[in-house]
Amino acid sequence: MSTAKPKGIVVFSGGSAANNLVDVFKTVRENKKCPLSYIIPISDNGGSSSELIRVFGGPGIGDVRSRLVRLIPDDPDHDDSEKAAIKIFFNHRLPKDKYEAKKEWLQIVEADHALWDNFSTAKKELIRSFLNLVNFEIQKRVRPSSTFDFSAASIGNLFLTGARLFSGSFESAIYLLSSICSVPSHTSVVPAINTNFTHHISAGLTNGTVITGQNSISHPTAPSALEGATIFPDSTGLAPPMGLTPTPSEHEETEYHDKIEDANLPGSLPTLRKQNIHFSKSDDEDLSARISRLWYINPYGAEIRLSANPRVLSSLSSAQAIIYSIGSLYTSLIPSLILKGVGENIASPSIKYKILILNSTIDRETGPSSAPYSALDFIAAITKACDESRGIPSTSTSTSTSTHSPTSSSSPALNKPNYRDYVTHLIHLSGPGTPVVDKEALHELGIETIRVYGRKVEGENFIRYDEKALIQALEVTMGRGDKRAEKVRRNTMEGYGGGSGAGLWR
Repeated sequence: MSTAKPKGIVVFSGGSAANNLVDVFKTVRENKKCPLSYIIPISDNGGSSSELIRVFGGPGIGDVRSRLVRLIPDDPDHDDSEKAAIKIFFNHRLPKDKYEAKKEWLQIVEADHALWDNFSTAKKELIRSFLNLVNFEIQKRVRPSSTFDFSAASIGNLFLTGARLFSGSFESAIYLLSSICSVPSHTSVVPAINTNFTHHISAGLTNGTVITGQNSISHPTAPSALEGATIFPDSTGLAPPMGLTPTPSEHEETEYHDKIEDANLPGSLPTLRKQNIHFSKSDDEDLSARISRLWYINPYGAEIRLSANPRVLSSLSSAQAIIYSIGSLYTSLIPSLILKGVGENIASPSIKYKILILNSTIDRETGPSSAPYSALDFIAAITKACDESRGIPSTSTSTSTSTHSPTSSSSPALNKPNYRDYVTHLIHLSGPGTPVVDKEALHELGIETIRVYGRKVEGENFIRYDEKALIQALEVTMGRGDKRAEKVRRNTMEGYGGGSGAGLWR
């Protein structure tokens, strides 16, 4: 009888989008009877994470927290009120009003809040000890120039920060939250970089523009004058025209931020030091051009090359399949892929299945709307990132316009034979707004395409993956499932609309 440990499944993803597919990956893992690892980037500097980073430094932890909480197991045969309470607690956000937020935070820390209902005494006091620790550290850091803003802060993020500060280890903090959330031992959440420091990213556009910081790349906020900063009259001696808001220069912003006592190095880039960055995922303007490349930077903007978390490389070295999940291409997937060691491991021929689940829509990062990404462009970007991870000067670039024919002799795909080193299968939807998939061009590259039915959700203007259809597609791709599904067939759903069935086409 063989005692060899089954090879695992590795999922590259960000936070919120891929959380919708957690049950899909769980089912596939159960049927394959193997470990499952989620690789999560730590470069996010938006939302309530921005305030934690400003005051304490350290990695962006929001996506890690959201995945751990999403993995709390549901037991339909057992009413576990404590697990439900834990999920609500760690996902809870404080009010947007800073005074109401501070008031509610103190109620939670003092155990005088309804969120603690249904917690056992032992678990409540364990969690409270780390919240009290981070509250104490916040009070220690209060200065006339700097106070912590609790607006819309995530309780789970505050807990993870307290655990990291106490243990001195990000992964120890993840282990603690994973244990509290009863995440099964066969499923792990692995930060792309194991660090106690903040690591930011920059993106270069094809028109030469450079955008600094993940939030600015993915969900920029409207520019505004610095609160309390006296920046006019400017060097010309003139005040701004009546009715116009003065816009500070980078030098003025740097000087302003240097007066604030926080965890940032003096003189570091202003865009990386903003306080409590709020953003909307539903209201983003197009980029001025396509993203051509993404890289890590130090606090002053210089490019740096970083190594992946050794646990990431260990997971990849023992993987039977890699899945690139849905989500933001350049801020959820690429930050993990460009790390040293990742590309080499993904390219290993021992990993048979390298599956891209294509987004069902185009976002700010895969536009602009005048030249939306095709499936080929997504694969080209992944290939370029993995090549850069290996130190290979990549000639792989996404096509410059959506009307460019991927089968023409000038197509980067046909001049780049190593696409299949990193992507062997593409799973996609078909319908209004979905990226274009040229099956013939992908077939010439040795990449197999699987089209699955989706479902339209009321109130949304895009198609979602149907869970049953996606599970079936993954299992057929990885060598398990109904072999009859290898044949072209329809299911019970009408087109891409609603329905209870599941199905796929080759």
